[in-house]
Amino acid sequence: MTTQANKNTPRSTAQGARFLPASGSPMSGKGRTKESSYLRMFKASPSERIDLIRKGLPAEIVVTTGTDMGMSKERLLAFLQFPRTTINRKIARNEALPPEFSERMIGLQKLIGQVESIMAESGVDRDFNAAHWVAQWLEQPSPALANAKPADYMDTVEGQELVSGLLARMQSGAYA
Repeated sequence: MTTQANKNTPRSTAQGARFLPASGSPMSGKGRTKESSYLRMFKASPSERIDLIRKGLPAEIVVTTGTDMGMSKERLLAFLQFPRTTINRKIARNEALPPEFSERMIGLQKLIGQVESIMAESGVDRDFNAAHWVAQWLEQPSPALANAKPADYMDTVEGQELVSGLLARMQSGAYA
């Protein structure tokens, strides 16, 4: 692993590291008192997220987010429309994702953070795992999306905003 690759990842900065999930650990659960990285991403300012997009998230974030979601890397790559060989190469070299991939990963992380926020506001048990819930919900056909799966919209920022809006409508009771 080269020093150059490590310098390219936000993990090397204090600001970027606070938005990255710990490898293989659920982001909500027993004994958690700190905000998860997903909730911090959801609450981050647009300028903070833009900075992370421009710097590029470390490619390993695909693996850790998939693990947190209980989802295979292959499935996550498929619905984010990431090329498997490119991501595997970047993971092996400890490189950052390009901005367009970082933007999609941030969108997914914001979605998980949004669900964590909704659950926190409603007083749901701390054992609730928002990442697992999002993974399952994304795979369910939705009448609000003409029976398409929310996962089908995760490959574009506009689609992710549509899915986020659907979650917000579900929270408010406006979902029909």
